[in-house]
Amino acid sequence: MNDRLTGITTFVRVVEAGNFSLAAERLHLTRSAVGKTIARLEQRLGVLLFHRNTRGLSLTPEGQTYYDRCLRALNELDAADAELDNGRREPQGTLRVSAPKLLGRHCITPILMALLDRYPELRLDITFNDRVADLVEEGFDLAIRIGPLADSASIIARRLGKQYLALCAAPAYLATRGTPEDIPALNGHSALAYHRSGEDVGWHQLLAETAPGDLNIDIRLRLDDLHSLADAAVSGAGLVWLPNWLLARYLHNGVLVPVLGKIQLIPSEIHAVWPHTRYLPAKTRAAIDVLLAQMPPLLQGN
Repeated sequence: MNDRLTGITTFVRVVEAGNFSLAAERLHLTRSAVGKTIARLEQRLGVLLFHRNTRGLSLTPEGQTYYDRCLRALNELDAADAELDNGRREPQGTLRVSAPKLLGRHCITPILMALLDRYPELRLDITFNDRVADLVEEGFDLAIRIGPLADSASIIARRLGKQYLALCAAPAYLATRGTPEDIPALNGHSALAYHRSGEDVGWHQLLAETAPGDLNIDIRLRLDDLHSLADAAVSGAGLVWLPNWLLARYLHNGVLVPVLGKIQLIPSEIHAVWPHTRYLPAKTRAAIDVLLAQMPPLLQGN
């Protein structure tokens, strides 16, 4: 019976992935193992489930019928597991989480790791990437997303707080170039920019809010990695916008200092999202609860 369910699960994941290689990656198996499982399933059923050609895989009519039935069966099993899971006192099993790289390393992972001490039967599997993962197809229980959410009936979201950017620089840079007291005083200063999606994040928004010609910012370095950008600022290369949750550790060590006081830009909503389900597993609920409690002060740099 267990082999039969394994074959069904593998079959559904192959359909969702569109090929054996991606399905194998998501299932943490080899491509060969996935191929053999599908072959055994087809042999047992006595039908071909897939058309195989150079362009990839497509379901046969029999495969489509079988997929629809299997998907409903797996959804019912998931609902049964979750309903029983909610009756347990403690979360258990593996919680798969997708999070943006830097926010995930600095904020999400430390918060969630505390759950491992609290719940001995819980396991964490955290993936860092800055793309929007498909929770259902890739098998994630929970994801953290920065910025606006796309409308989707397949996910549920909880707001964790807002991320702001603040302007800062190294004390050595300010000692040499002077400390700007207001926005016009930024003229002539060297700038470092987080460059993403064709924009110099922070500077682009600041320049958009000023009259043309009012500011002359010399952007001397552009990077798409916030850690490297912070390191460049620490070295005295110029002024930089950093999120409060990252900036806090540099302020605490005194290697960076705030500029322009409390002026902050680009508020971005941060949400926890998870697949829509009738029953929220205890492991997912525990993660959401601890993130709701601990993320807001971290986002403010406290």
